[in-house]
Amino acid sequence: MTASSPDRVDVAIVGSGIVGLGAAYAAVRRGLRVVVVDRTERPVGATIRNFGHLCIGAQDGPARAYGEASRGIWLRLAAEAGFWARESGTLVVARAEDERALLEEAARAEAEAEAGAGAGGGIRLLSPAEVTALAPVRPDVVHGGALVAGDLQVNPREAAGAIVRHLAALGVEFRFRTAVAEVGTGLVRTTRGDIAASDVVVAVNHDVDQLLPALAERAGVIRCALDMMRVAADLAAPLQAPLLTGWSLVRYRRFAGLGTATVLRERLHAERPELAALDLNQMYTQLPDGTLLLGDSHHKAVQPDPFQPEAAFDAFLAEARELFDVGGIRVIERWQGVYAAAGEEFLIEEAAPQVLALAATTGIGMTTGLGLAEIETARAFGWAGSGSGSDDTGRSVADAAQNPAIVGGAGTTATVGGIAQEENA
Repeated sequence: MTASSPDRVDVAIVGSGIVGLGAAYAAVRRGLRVVVVDRTERPVGATIRNFGHLCIGAQDGPARAYGEASRGIWLRLAAEAGFWARESGTLVVARAEDERALLEEAARAEAEAEAGAGAGGGIRLLSPAEVTALAPVRPDVVHGGALVAGDLQVNPREAAGAIVRHLAALGVEFRFRTAVAEVGTGLVRTTRGDIAASDVVVAVNHDVDQLLPALAERAGVIRCALDMMRVAADLAAPLQAPLLTGWSLVRYRRFAGLGTATVLRERLHAERPELAALDLNQMYTQLPDGTLLLGDSHHKAVQPDPFQPEAAFDAFLAEARELFDVGGIRVIERWQGVYAAAGEEFLIEEAAPQVLALAATTGIGMTTGLGLAEIETARAFGWAGSGSGSDDTGRSVADAAQNPAIVGGAGTTATVGGIAQEENA
């Protein structure tokens, strides 16, 4: 290729994380010619460095609408691309009365609003015995809990690669190890030549400040670094679902905005200031091989230091031993994840005519990214329908929130990773 004779496609996507892959999937289903450009040789960023927990039921507002849209797309992709996924719901363990009170308030709020009637998100309160039947937690620390219906779990280490292979089989062209120097209306300039495209999607997450610095500064996009680890734990029984704690409840908006969350937050911070200083989200998921993902801490800056304090990992292990009925724990891996952070949960902006910048600017990219890409590309570019027989998604988030099951409806059954999955009403 030369600058005077650029390659021509319908859609050029910068970034192969979950939002970029979602945009590619939305475009190729509409019969468009798509190219995805990424400077790495495969997805290696936030899309693979997370819990694999698609925590839809803990969201509200636009995040809930994008999450509900993502849910159906995840199930569909898992069936098509052949990666493991399970409709597990999310288990929340209450280890104190104020945590149980917050779950009860959330359940009452849902009942009053008749929420949870769509494709998941209903809250079912659990007794201590029901909690211990679903997770090998120590009975003496459990005051109750809840099961949030409709949430999913995938293995992030395999899902992204499987989606790339599936999209390539559908005709999407991937140009890895190719950096993008500039984007504008109708043109993407790369280190391997120019690409002419009718529509351009910029989905580079926190690196938007390197490609579109003025936009990033205006939106207040910085980086959030987090520490995580994977362990082999001698648990008495497997986890039946991803597990959240009180530290999670004061983070996720569906719970954090309720009145009793203030009391819980104040108590946690007063009793455990060292964990509050880590900005802890104490949560757990178990991969199909039985290993356990632990985390996570959070530190925000324009460019966070790469150095990981051992205090965070010590805290993860200590808290796991306090919570679980566990024998030995052996650390297998530690890592740092980085994702975009801003005052709003999402960056959705037309950087130039027919150039759409998209990012989840909080730590819910895996939960919302596919739906974000599906809905917002259709809206911005005027794409009609969503391809392959599914319904039109060129709607606003407000419309989607009224009927959030955009792809894959309630009460349907799909075979995902060889396991029959029934979607909850």
